[in-house]
Amino acid sequence: MRLTQGTFSFLPDLTDEQIAAQVQYFLDNEWAVSLEYTDDPHPRNIYWEMWAQPMFDLVSVLPFMDELQKCREAWLSHYVRISAFDNRKGWESLRSMFIVQRPEIEPGFRLERTVAAGRSMTYATRAYAADRPVGERYQ
Repeated sequence: MRLTQGTFSFLPDLTDEQIAAQVQYFLDNEWAVSLEYTDDPHPRNIYWEMWAQPMFDLVSVLPFMDELQKCREAWLSHYVRISAFDNRKGWESLRSMFIVQRPEIEPGFRLERTVAAGRSMTYATRAYAADRPVGERYQ
């Protein structure tokens, strides 16, 4: 299973050159860029761990790409994503977010169905990887 979240989620993974071009676009628009990582990519897990601090006022994409490489090396078996935040008044929100690294094996999710009162059904998704302890989910 291939996890699809964020911008470009249904496209093949971007090359480093394509990632650099996207980050340059973010910088040209004066958006802050940041790196995040997780081993729990559940669609409702919006709180990924942040790598370093968000990068404001970058002019060149090179320092960001260096940090991306460090993050990838530190978290080989985790998901890594880039977020671009527009802090201008009236917008103040994410403009783009996309995954730039994923584990070799993505086990996917299972759908859990529960019968509740009145024979109503409730559904939940659970990552197969969540059966393993945090930090060991994709090893």
